[in-house]
Amino acid sequence: MEAGAPARRPLVIGRGARTNLALLGFLAIAFATGWLAFAFATAPARWSLAVHAAGGFAILALLPWKSMIARRGLNRPRPGRWASVLLGVLVLVSLVAGLLHSSGVLVYLGPLTAMEFHVGAAIAAVPLAVWHVVARRVRVRPTDLSRRGILRVGAVVAGAAVAYAVSEVVVKATRMPGAARRFTGSYEAGSYQPGQMPVSSWILDPIPQIDTSEWRLNAAGRNWSYDELFAFDDRMTATLDCTGGFYSTQEWAGARLDRLIDESRGMSIRVVSVTGYDRRFPLEQASSLLLATRFGGQTLDAGHGFPARLIVPEGRGFWWVKWVSAIEVDDMPHWWQPPFPLQ
Repeated sequence: MEAGAPARRPLVIGRGARTNLALLGFLAIAFATGWLAFAFATAPARWSLAVHAAGGFAILALLPWKSMIARRGLNRPRPGRWASVLLGVLVLVSLVAGLLHSSGVLVYLGPLTAMEFHVGAAIAAVPLAVWHVVARRVRVRPTDLSRRGILRVGAVVAGAAVAYAVSEVVVKATRMPGAARRFTGSYEAGSYQPGQMPVSSWILDPIPQIDTSEWRLNAAGRNWSYDELFAFDDRMTATLDCTGGFYSTQEWAGARLDRLIDESRGMSIRVVSVTGYDRRFPLEQASSLLLATRFGGQTLDAGHGFPARLIVPEGRGFWWVKWVSAIEVDDMPHWWQPPFPLQ
């Protein structure tokens, strides 16, 4: 820096900066509530999805102002401009895919669902959003948090909530496919028809081909053969609600986990797949978990977890470990794991 040159300062907030700041806030809300909805197959998903959808409409409401800012920015050469453009594209893709899924206009886009495009684009946008915040620093002054500014934000929030409510009424009144969504936002697929149930895996885990003559289930120190496990006939009707956007209710049969771990002592149960994928559960939950070998009166196929998969009645699909090879009981607390699998 030349002598006497002024130090670089964060940009003082103006109209364009206020729009950017509001967009950042709504993007953060939409991302957080979307992941919160992913974590539950019970009531919390309903409320977090309502906030998630309202956040999406708030982002849409701000897009006209953001488009004017973007046009001005494109006329000024600036390093890293490509990253800002890519961030904008990913946000638009996520918004459009979310609208397609929620309305049911287009649930599948080729081999993937609109939900997978919605979530994938959002995840890809996160590092770019972080970069954007660091590279385009904004200094908020106390006067910027004025009563008028707060009222403007409140108006956007109220308008977004009304827009979401109206969209839900329109979808139901016109009997669009989106009217049949479960409270988690998922669509029914192949319930009570095992052959019609979709195949999905967390982050596209490859489907292993397992020879049952060599496969063994290690459960609390004992090795069970496939025939021994298949002899159990505990039954359960449960709904697999996949984060990919579908749900399927099936009648499952197999062995309750409390039968397999017997009197083992500890704090949690770790269920492990042959792929290395795993999830932990509280030990007291063992009687409500089922290691299934059959569904709908037929043997599991490879895509659905053959030779054995875990059934978790109130858990989203990523809790339903497939191709189970081990069930371990130890003193690790069940919450000592990432909220979502990392592989």
